[in-house]
Amino acid sequence: MKLAFVQSSRRGGTDQLLSDFAMREIAAGKRVIGVVQINTERPHDHRCDMDVQVLPDGDRIRISQDLGANSRGCRLDSAALEQAVAELEPQVEAGADLLVINKFGKHEADGRGFRILIARAVELDIPVIVGTNALNKEAFQNFSAGCATELRADVEHLEEWLLGVQFDLAG
Repeated sequence: MKLAFVQSSRRGGTDQLLSDFAMREIAAGKRVIGVVQINTERPHDHRCDMDVQVLPDGDRIRISQDLGANSRGCRLDSAALEQAVAELEPQVEAGADLLVINKFGKHEADGRGFRILIARAVELDIPVIVGTNALNKEAFQNFSAGCATELRADVEHLEEWLLGVQFDLAG
């Protein structure tokens, strides 16, 4: 299975890692599709604004909602996330060298979001790298039936994995 996941312990680390990796692969001429997350710090607030950039050259979509300074609930804008999913559907069907998904989050753990696209890409033999977090790592492992490869959180390790699965695809 050409499915891997990565997690960083540093706040925003997985987002930055996947973005750097995707940009390097695009610069190297690979057809990379997916979404990477861009976090923008907000003055006087411990929360950031969250956007996803649809790769390679799609929309930048705000996926967080401003619920107020004292809010404690989930800030995910589900409709915005589903917009990103819809933009990616035809790209997955057209094929790619790599699918990058910023996070297998609560939405995916609940059976929505990018879950079906990840499965479809695996079915089409498109290598997939997904970001995870501690809260949803077990749900991702259940989703992947334990067959996904856990990668070390550095760009070179992600590149080595991709090169290995591309070699397997060519052989």
